[in-house]
Amino acid sequence: MEHSAARRILVVDDEITIAESVGARLRAEGFEVELAHDGPAAVAAADARRPDLVVLDVMLPGFDGLEVCRRIQAARSVPVLMLTARTEETDQLVGLGVGADDYLTKPFSMRILTARVHALLRRTERSADQDGAATLLVGDLRIDLDERRVWRAGIETQLTPLEFDLLARLARRPRAVLARERLLEEVWDWADAAGSRAVDSHIKALRRKLGADLIRTVHGVGYALEAR
Repeated sequence: MEHSAARRILVVDDEITIAESVGARLRAEGFEVELAHDGPAAVAAADARRPDLVVLDVMLPGFDGLEVCRRIQAARSVPVLMLTARTEETDQLVGLGVGADDYLTKPFSMRILTARVHALLRRTERSADQDGAATLLVGDLRIDLDERRVWRAGIETQLTPLEFDLLARLARRPRAVLARERLLEEVWDWADAAGSRAVDSHIKALRRKLGADLIRTVHGVGYALEAR
């Protein structure tokens, strides 16, 4: 078991049986767990308890998980693993677009869920401990690795935790083409069929926030950060 006793996870699902089952499994893994069963309660719990990670169902009463994710990320950057009963790709990518880091489609195995949780937390810890220069400069892009802040042409832009990590990884080797699989391994710390779509979705988010010209697509291979 990983040393995760100090880590707090908020589990949000309106199906109480599922929420309690997930909570029990995560407690067995050594996590401290909070439960919420609707949108307003989830936002309030995230604000009060400041979790290290949120497991968040899309379909919730009050307001849905996408709105919960928006509000949580607007207040404080935190990794989010979304749960969805929907299988359409567009629904999954919408979840990633509002700041979720990863998703699982119901029904899922507890083994896979706990593996994803550990992977997201490892990525967060690794990002906090990155060695090297405190600031990356690529053209008119400036990335402060210590404060996790980003500016382009002097204008600061707010990024989610995973958007920041993805941008920083590309910026460490500007102009170099990095394959989706490599980005998935090095940024997400997880490899499966869903991951490549997650990479694409977060690249779209970075382009939307920082400019369509910043990241070049090399079809069939991956992406490169362009120095301007």
